[in-house]
This record gives sequence, structure tokens and C-alpha cells, in this order.
Amino acid sequence: MKIGIIGAGWLGGTVERQWVKAGHEVMFSSRHPERFASLTRELGPHASAGTVAEAAAFGPVVLIATPYAALPAIGRDHAEALHGKIVLDAANPSPSARDAEREGVGLTSTRLLPGTRLVRVFSAVDASAIEASGTGGGKRLAVPLAGDDREAVETAVQLVRDAGCEPLVVGDLASARSFQRRGPGFRANTSLPRLRHLLGLPDDA
Repeated sequence: MKIGIIGAGWLGGTVERQWVKAGHEVMFSSRHPERFASLTRELGPHASAGTVAEAAAFGPVVLIATPYAALPAIGRDHAEALHGKIVLDAANPSPSARDAEREGVGLTSTRLLPGTRLVRVFSAVDASAIEASGTGGGKRLAVPLAGDDREAVETAVQLVRDAGCEPLVVGDLASARSFQRRGPGFRANTSLPRLRHLLGLPDDA
């Protein structure tokens, strides 16, 4: 699968490494992509760097791992490139973003990124926990996710597994409130059974 990553921070870079190992073609973006030439050489031919516009256009799946304040501009400036694509939203608003907290981050994100098939995923876990899970050095990390588009959710489930983690589908975008900031699943960084318990989900959910 071809995946564009908007955001060249620790989370985006950690997930990218796992996806490249799983055989996906990944392009991560930066305003200065030339600075990441050594990293892409290290990861091999399935990794590349480009501009935000190039990453948005790269493939059918795009991971957004930027500061949340960047979403309005991304949705506006790259609307055509992102239209109809599966967008994995890992961005989190600041504690002072009361509108997102009141409406729910999942519903706010889909409004800021219109025309996308949005899934909230990788937003509630730390990059260090993803890295530890992916290396197989301990228990597999449970990653909560939520979305309204069934196919998009199924794709996200597989990509969570390809990142070396265990997916937990919580429900639709409105239900993503349970793992946004101040929700019981936010930064739980725990196992699948424990996360089910924290979110009040049955074992066979």
C-alpha cells in the first residue's frame, strides 16, 4: 500500500518505520524534505520524503500526525488531493480547544477535513509505546480507533497490526470521545484486555 504521512515528528516517523518493515511504500512530508535524505536511505527503497502536497497526493491512505492547529489549513489547501482518501487522524487538540472537546475530536476533525474517509487512530498512544510494541520486546500495545466508513476502518485495523500493535475498534467517530484527551482511553498505553476494561467494552467487542 502507498501511504503518505503529513507530519515528520516522532509519531509519524515511528509508524513509518514499522510500515516500511511491513512492505508498504511510505512518503513522509516536511517543509524541508531534503533534510531527511539519510533517513530514507536507511529505511530503503520503500521510504521517501516529500512536501506536504506530495504526501497528500502519494497514495490512497494518508496519516496526519501534525499539531491539531494545522488541520484547517491542511483541509483547505489539500482538499482536492485528500478527497475520497482514507485519512488516519492522529492529531490532538490542545487542552484549551474547548470546541473540539465539546463536539468530540472525531466529529471536529471530519468537519475540518471534508470529503475524507476519516479514522481516528494512533491519537491516544505514545510513539515510544508503539516502538516498544513493534520491536516485540514486550506486550503488544492496544490502539483504539474509530470511524464511520467501514472500509476505512478495516484498512486502519490492518495498518495498526502492520505497525506491530493490536487494534481495538471502539465504534463510530462520535465514540472517539472515549479516547480523546480526558477520556479513559487517552494515553493508556496498555494491553488489549486492559483497554477493553477501561473503555467498558466486552471481551468479544
